[in-house]
Order: sequence, then C-alpha cells, then structure tokens
Amino acid sequence: MTAQFQPSRRTFVKTVSAGLAAGIAAGGFHSSKVARGDQKKSLGVALVGLGSLSTKQIAPALQKTGNCHLAAIVTGTPEKEQLWASKYNIDRAHIYNYESFDKIVGDDAVDIVYVVLPNSMHEEYTIRAAKAGKHVFCEKPMANSVAECQRMIDACKSADRQLGIGYRCQFDPHHQKCIEMARSNEFGTMRLIDAGFGFKIGDPKQWRLNKQLAGGGALMDVGIYALQACRYLTGEEPISITAQETKTDATKFAQVDESITWTMKFPSGVMAQCATSYNFSGMNRFRAYSDNGFIQLDPAYSYTGIQGESSKGPIKFDQVDAFQLELQDFANCILENKKSRVSGEEGLKDLKVIEAIYESIRDGKTIVTS
Repeated sequence: MTAQFQPSRRTFVKTVSAGLAAGIAAGGFHSSKVARGDQKKSLGVALVGLGSLSTKQIAPALQKTGNCHLAAIVTGTPEKEQLWASKYNIDRAHIYNYESFDKIVGDDAVDIVYVVLPNSMHEEYTIRAAKAGKHVFCEKPMANSVAECQRMIDACKSADRQLGIGYRCQFDPHHQKCIEMARSNEFGTMRLIDAGFGFKIGDPKQWRLNKQLAGGGALMDVGIYALQACRYLTGEEPISITAQETKTDATKFAQVDESITWTMKFPSGVMAQCATSYNFSGMNRFRAYSDNGFIQLDPAYSYTGIQGESSKGPIKFDQVDAFQLELQDFANCILENKKSRVSGEEGLKDLKVIEAIYESIRDGKTIVTS
C-alpha cells in the first residue's frame, strides 16, 4: 500500500497544476549532471511523500541499507520538515516541498527519488524526477493506467535512468522459495492458484476511496498483490480474464470498487481464482495446487509474520524487512548497471491485467488478452 497521504482538494489541484505547468506540459526540465550511481558506494534517496508508509516502513528500512541512505525529503506539510530533519539529520538544503521539487535537479546528494504519493501523482513525479536526472523507485500500483505507465517508462529511458516499482514481496524469501518450487514443478504440473487479499477499510474520506486520486479501489490497492503472486508463480501472463464486482455499500464505495473476484487462464493451462475486498478482512493468502502437492503462504502479503507450507512441510525462513531488501537491490542495479526485476515494465504488465479486469466487469464478458 502507498502512504497515507491525504492532500486537501486545494493542495492537490495546486500541486498537480504546478507540476504539469512546470514539467509535463511545458517540457521545461533539464537533465541533471549529478554523479552517476556507479561512482558512489551509497546512493542518496529522496522520499517524496511522508505519510504512513514512508514514516513507519521506508525511512526505518533506509537506516539498515548499506548501499543507499535517506538523503532528502519532499513534503507538503511544514510541520514534518523539522520533525524529519531532526530525526534523520537532514540539512535544510535537502528539504523540498511540491512547489520547489524541481530544484532537486541540482542536488548531487540525491541519486534516487522514491515516489510515495497517491496513485494519480506517480506519473507526474516520476517524469519530473527522471528529467531532473534521478533514478526513480515508485510505489505500487505503478500508475492509474497503462498509458501513464508507458509514459513513465519512456521518460526514464529517455533520461537514461532506472525505474523500479515497489513489489517488496518479490524480495521476501518465503515468496522466492514458492516461486522456485512452482516453476521447477516440484510437485508436478501446476493446475490451479487460489489467491486473495482484502481488508476492511476505515475512514470514508481517505484518498483511497477517491477515484481521481486512487484510480480504483481494492483491486488497485491490495488485489494487485494476488495478481502479482499468480504472475510470478507461473512466470506467465494471463491469456484470458473474467471478473465480477460486488458492492454492498454504494455510499462509501461510490467512486471505487469494493469487492472483486476474477479468474485468469495462463498459457500453460494454469487457472487462477482471485479475490480482493475493501469490506472484509481475513483474506491474505495464496495456495497453488499441482498434480502431486501444493504450496501456500498464509498470511502472504503482510509486512511481517509471513507463514508458508507445502506438501513437504513448512516453508520457513527468518522474517525480513522486505523494504530494506528491495531498496538494496534497486541500488545494486544502479551501481552494477543492470535491470531491476521489478522494473517499470513489470508494473506495466500488472496495469494491463488490471485494465482487463475492469473491462470484463464493465462489459460483462471474458476478455482475451493475447
């Protein structure tokens, strides 16, 4: 999930309008001449958005990484500037707001911009960061549409900067072991995946229930975890998708989806049954069935406490900080000039499936994707 960033309507409009005027529409950015990542042992990270995720997960993780560190912050809340500056020893020269963000082009202490904003703002700040000569790491979902994802990828390629997406589960050893077991056919041919993630969302005024900011509801926020699991367990992209939406609270979920179930068929013949919801909890798992056994994680997608099992017994590893691991990996990719496993192209693939799910709901039919 992305950070609990809740701009007012005035702040949001002002921010987006200023950004578009300064960058995307005018094209007035200049590529930074900052030192390349491979010339440094530790890369500086600027956090854009200091909500719950940045505060509780990402900033603490950056205190444990050896090849990258928290170097700058971007926030629209003045009270947070002093708090973060004091806590993390950040000099005033490396503190920005959304109006001054583009000055980051001249900040040689920043190599990576980590975008932790509402989904609708990912495209703008990724493009602005890339044009400022910075590598970009962006929270999931990558953006609100396939078109936005493609523009983000193109901007980073044009600037010769790397783009990574915050798919932390791919760095957790429990998930990695399940991927290994599934793709090696340890229990024979895989036939079916059952995956789901949901929770009962609270405050009806939060940005996640605003379509303009979030792009969608449960599917975009947590359903994407189940979708990702099916894709990385099979190593394939779905060829057909059928989806249905259920809405029991038309007031609270007037703008976004409440609960969605969908099925996916993969080229190998694997079928996936998936579900997500903003209106009930207790669904946080995947289970993959093969001819001669199964693998499962339950809970699967939490920040900690992941537990696994297979037909052979427990899938058990030490609990890790997946935020730390994903940031270390992204920094390594920059330092070693290699592509991230969670690149922008990976985020684009998820949005293609998400758009097909919404299309299936809207049109009431199976969508053939290839």
